[in-house]
Amino acid sequence: MAKKAPPAKRTSRAGPSHAAPANPIKQALEAGAGILRLAPTWVPRSFLMPGRRIKLAPADIYALGAQRGGIDERWFSSTTPAANEGAPADEGLSYVVHEAKRAFTLKDAVAQEGARLVGRGIWERYKRWPVYSKFFDNLGPIPHHMHQNNAQAALVGQQGKPESYYFPPQLNAVGNHFPYTFFGLEPGTTKSDIRRCLERWKEGDNGILNFSKAYRLQPGTGWLVPPCILHAPGSLVTYEPQWGSDVFGMYQSMVEGRPVPWELLVKDVPKDKAYDFDYLVDQLDWPGNVDPSFRDHHYLEPIAIGDGDKEAYVDRWVVYGKIDGRELFSAKELTVNPGVRATIKDNGAYGLIAVQGSGRIGKLTLQTPAMIRYGELTEDEVFVSDEAAKQGVVFENTGKESLVTLRYFGPDVNPNAPNVGDYKKNGARSGRAS
Repeated sequence: MAKKAPPAKRTSRAGPSHAAPANPIKQALEAGAGILRLAPTWVPRSFLMPGRRIKLAPADIYALGAQRGGIDERWFSSTTPAANEGAPADEGLSYVVHEAKRAFTLKDAVAQEGARLVGRGIWERYKRWPVYSKFFDNLGPIPHHMHQNNAQAALVGQQGKPESYYFPPQLNAVGNHFPYTFFGLEPGTTKSDIRRCLERWKEGDNGILNFSKAYRLQPGTGWLVPPCILHAPGSLVTYEPQWGSDVFGMYQSMVEGRPVPWELLVKDVPKDKAYDFDYLVDQLDWPGNVDPSFRDHHYLEPIAIGDGDKEAYVDRWVVYGKIDGRELFSAKELTVNPGVRATIKDNGAYGLIAVQGSGRIGKLTLQTPAMIRYGELTEDEVFVSDEAAKQGVVFENTGKESLVTLRYFGPDVNPNAPNVGDYKKNGARSGRAS
């Protein structure tokens, strides 16, 4: 008798089983225990001259082409695109390094992980990381300009831009051509004075600096600058925590013999206001600009945080203060001495850049480079998640010199930070600024 053929094996209609695809964002977060390594983000400015002090190799200053301008900025933990004409869509965005390559943007990571990365308060209110910081580094001064407030910027679909400055001593061994910043306008200046400056735009230097005052810049100090305040930043390398926007209006027609295009004055105003001189003047916060006590209301010096063990490490506030009653961003400078391990707890997420020395942050290496080629990956920048910051991050100095890092925070993270002027209080000065 013939044998029956064995029954055919049943095949699942769903097909063969597969493991869920790997999620590189979660993998990177797990690998770094809540800390993400970031690649350098370089940004050119066509209307400025690079100062060549932010570690980019001299051969790469014009890596994007002379028509784009020299690279004079490096942006940190940025989810904000640069508003540069002719720029690719991702210019200004920070990329996360995973498996030794640029894997995805920090913006995409925040969109996926939300509150875990930036904190519940920031995520629920903004649905993004709403701040960023940068180094800007120029041979000479920037044109006298302002940044619109929220109401003004909303007219062109943007957000306003308050900002702050700190001048890291490690990057300012030389001051370049003009280490002074013009701020605001001299008391007694009228709106008609500034209107006439705008009317003279095409006649060469429109003379707006005749109505302003320059302040000498000192490494190790800083300034807090609200929207609608005129300022012409000088030639020190500047660490600049700020709101996540790139709106501005240039009010100075010529700088160091180079003309400033009218388009840079009106790029962020409604088209029907592009030649409305009264509108352009009215964008300025007049009481704020002509404040006779301007320095007292905006100047910052570092303030040591707590007593601490100064033989081991020192943490300092370098950016602090409120704008229109709100704490929108803040920044600290941490110095860890050689051979020291310190656990630092913070109230929320931060972007960090190392400016001196070597060591570790959590599981990741920190190494301050001497020179960086364009496109090269480094080990000097990270983003620390809200989760990791609150648990406490271990900093370790494995080198022979101080490990110095700058870290900046988002809105409402440090409500107990000092106010402008608090450095004058007894015992508050860091002892380094003069």
